[in-house]
Amino acid sequence: MLLVSVWMKPFAPADRIPYLHTRRDLKMARSAHAFVRGNTARFYEWLADASVARFVPEGPPIWICGDCHLGNLGPLADSDGNVAIQIRDLDQAVIGNPAHDLIRLGLSLATAARGSDLPGVVTARMMEEMVAGYAHAFTEPNEDEDQAQDEPEAVHTVRRRALNRKWRHLAKERLEAVQPVIPLGKRFWPLDGAEYSALRDVVTHPPVSNMILSLDHRSKDRTLVMADAAYWMKGCSSLGLLRFAAIVALNGKKRADYALVDLKEAVAPVAPVASGAHMPDDPAERVLAAARALSPHLGERMATATLLGHSIFVRELMPQDLKIEAEQFSRAEALKAARYLAFVVGKAHGRQMDISTRRAWLASLRNGRSSELDAPSWLWQAIVSLAARHEAGYLDHCRMVALAN
Repeated sequence: MLLVSVWMKPFAPADRIPYLHTRRDLKMARSAHAFVRGNTARFYEWLADASVARFVPEGPPIWICGDCHLGNLGPLADSDGNVAIQIRDLDQAVIGNPAHDLIRLGLSLATAARGSDLPGVVTARMMEEMVAGYAHAFTEPNEDEDQAQDEPEAVHTVRRRALNRKWRHLAKERLEAVQPVIPLGKRFWPLDGAEYSALRDVVTHPPVSNMILSLDHRSKDRTLVMADAAYWMKGCSSLGLLRFAAIVALNGKKRADYALVDLKEAVAPVAPVASGAHMPDDPAERVLAAARALSPHLGERMATATLLGHSIFVRELMPQDLKIEAEQFSRAEALKAARYLAFVVGKAHGRQMDISTRRAWLASLRNGRSSELDAPSWLWQAIVSLAARHEAGYLDHCRMVALAN
């Protein structure tokens, strides 16, 4: 069968796309939550089409994630190994309306709650907790997320794992081997000559090599060479775009260390852009600018380049970089997660605003509250409307996948 055996033989670059699209469709069929995560374009289409769309407030134009779902937040390390929970994926980031990040996060949390068989009243309380956590980030902008909020178990567990991880853990997890070699197989595919040569040029391109060396405390004595590289089948909605993994050797007089580098194609975003906003024209430069604004730990570990005519962004992966895995919530954990993760997003938004702008945006959120629910009515109505559209879309998607296989 195609999906079992096709990876066992090399792909020519032109032959990858059909398989990658099939894999994307299968991943989105795994659960309603997976469908929400992988369906950013339809999210914005359905939001624009919803009757509640005209009631969504226009927040101050700032960098937003654009795809602010549960899986796109998690631990990130800075160059010194300090760990914070921040936004991990900025592919869809734009200067836009911060309300869109709130709606996207709320939908993701509501879908996760449904997948955990939690009653609807818990979802309603989650939205209240989410707004409270988001607002707290604006009133206490200098507090860290682990100090300001009661950390949910899913976050506490992944943070604890992140703090104790070394290169061997990263290599074992990502490469399934500790040796500095990328094992070809289901996830990593061989390159053709042009791709390998182009990747080698990118890795030694000064903005990229300088970024990698800047993260190494012995960089003055180091030379940098690419030790291995492969095509990386990773992600969901991005499957079909160029994605590569490279192992970079940092050779010194006495020893060599290694870095794992992620190289990913950047394309035009689907998230709506604020009227009059000025962003970099190059897609990768847009992602880099967003990372520096929203996720400082990630922004300092990124660079941009061009590979075979495609705009790409390059980031060194750290052992501490992990994804929050929370497919199943208890009632208490659901409420904690909603408050905590919204606080993280609020910090990312709030650091871009001055005091008066923060106050005005918070006032807009509070003015939209209803008498029945301590959360803006537009937020609740948008999430209810989108949850219904995504549930129907998910079932149609599953039927399509079943008929195709």
